[in-house]
Amino acid sequence: MSTQTSQPAPTGARTARPRPKRGEGQWALGYREPLNKNEQSKKDDDPLNVRARIENVYSKRGFDSIDPADLRGRFRWMGLYTQRAPGFDGGKTATLEEEELDDRYFMMRVRTDGQILDADALRALGETSTAYARNTADITDRNNIQYHWIRVEDVPAIWDRLEGAGLTTVEACGDSPRPFLGSPVAGIAKDEIIDGSEALAEIKRRAIGNPEFSNLPRKFKTALTGHPSHDVAPEVNDISFVGTVHPEHGPGFDLWVGGGLSTNPMLAQKLGVWIPLDEVADVWEGVAGIFRDYGYRRLRSKARLKFLVADWGKEKFREILETEYLHRGLVDCPSPVAPERQGDHIGVHEQKDGRFYVGAAPVVGRIDGSTLTGLADLVDQYGARGARLTAYQKLVVIGLEADVVDAFTADLEKVGLTAKPSNWRRNTMACTGIEFCKLAIVDTKNRAAALVTELEKRFPDLDVPITVNVNGCPNACARTQVADFGLKGQLVLDGGGNQVEGFQVHLGGALGLGSNFGRKLRAHKVTSVGLDDFVTNVVHAFLTDRADGESFATWVVRADEELLRGENQVELA
Repeated sequence: MSTQTSQPAPTGARTARPRPKRGEGQWALGYREPLNKNEQSKKDDDPLNVRARIENVYSKRGFDSIDPADLRGRFRWMGLYTQRAPGFDGGKTATLEEEELDDRYFMMRVRTDGQILDADALRALGETSTAYARNTADITDRNNIQYHWIRVEDVPAIWDRLEGAGLTTVEACGDSPRPFLGSPVAGIAKDEIIDGSEALAEIKRRAIGNPEFSNLPRKFKTALTGHPSHDVAPEVNDISFVGTVHPEHGPGFDLWVGGGLSTNPMLAQKLGVWIPLDEVADVWEGVAGIFRDYGYRRLRSKARLKFLVADWGKEKFREILETEYLHRGLVDCPSPVAPERQGDHIGVHEQKDGRFYVGAAPVVGRIDGSTLTGLADLVDQYGARGARLTAYQKLVVIGLEADVVDAFTADLEKVGLTAKPSNWRRNTMACTGIEFCKLAIVDTKNRAAALVTELEKRFPDLDVPITVNVNGCPNACARTQVADFGLKGQLVLDGGGNQVEGFQVHLGGALGLGSNFGRKLRAHKVTSVGLDDFVTNVVHAFLTDRADGESFATWVVRADEELLRGENQVELA
């Protein structure tokens, strides 16, 4: 048997020492000193304090009086971002400094957090749009109404109008508890597992405007639903409470953590627990506390909860939650079965009290003040309770008597909404895009609306749902990776070698039973001009090649790459 003996190190040689691991800015581990300008700004002054300066100084002295640290930082905690100045194409997005893209007007985000918007709230939203926002308004995929063209001088008056109707913009942006997604049919759906409205309202009461949660490492997105269709996209939120039934304890909620998209998409991890309704807010505070104390703060690109969950694993995450924050164990319970498709509640549906709710669609979330005011009038006229916004840029009107449903749905059409949308209108979303967003590279809203119009002509009787999510940049605000057609805006080369607006394509992404991120094709980009024909060719290929009952996402997994590239027209049999 041979043996090996170690050789002595050469005289004068130094033993290599491992480099000390850099701190990630985790407060719980003692790293309290700010490691970037965002953290420094939050340490210098709690962003919630900026409201007083807006009311007492900036609204009186105008845009030029705003401290830059407030303008590009703390204003976000009041739901305000500077919008993109006109005249800058997508090529300037990555080459100019943020302040060079600043307009003197603001985007304002109004959070609704799953609440029912009665006629007064809808009218306040509509009148704010027409009086202060040049009649702009978008329904976002986070239960928000988003305005543009807001002047800082008008902000206090806007707050007075909105807050008088029970609405707020506080922490609609920033490193804070972002607007909550709640089921639009909470408390009314016949097939609901549990109504979580009370828990969501309690989370809001504890969290919004509370300095304990106003300095998180980055944004913190919450979703809660007791509906079996999982109608709040729970897989892609930082924290989600999802209705479940324990064999002994009855209805409650499972806890899912660490979901998110952007440039490093991750699906939430399911803890497999049972949480009673009255403990949901406690658990939310515990998870938000973990994120605040253990979240990574050194690099903004790694400062979301999903990175901590991925590093720890769900077992350690649950252990820390139970031992350090809740000081009690959670009850085990199998996670609920995922639905084949998540619910959007479009159309007419009977409520459990015998009344009806109506889900209605604008085009890619774009409405205006006139639509909101008109809807308020219809809610009054037909005696409805109000409306909730959805996670899919749609809305649901609640509490209609059976004998007025037909007349109500007919009048919806007069204000730019429909309860009977085509597949393409129903299943297409778009982010703000280059029209107003400083991060965007391409146009989205107008391009997506034009795509809907064209596809309605080419496929008027589509017999299977196909989703299209159009995004202006890699940040995935419209959930690029989880749509049948996920379009990520970027500059591409056309056939003549010219740089033009276009998209990287993700195909076959989904949430629900077959949750997955869409398939990307190597070196494949589509110009914005060529988008109609690309989608048409791929859909034709799917309809020709599909098996009985096969969904688009399932087909994409097995389809030949040539068909997915959409470069050749395939005629339907």
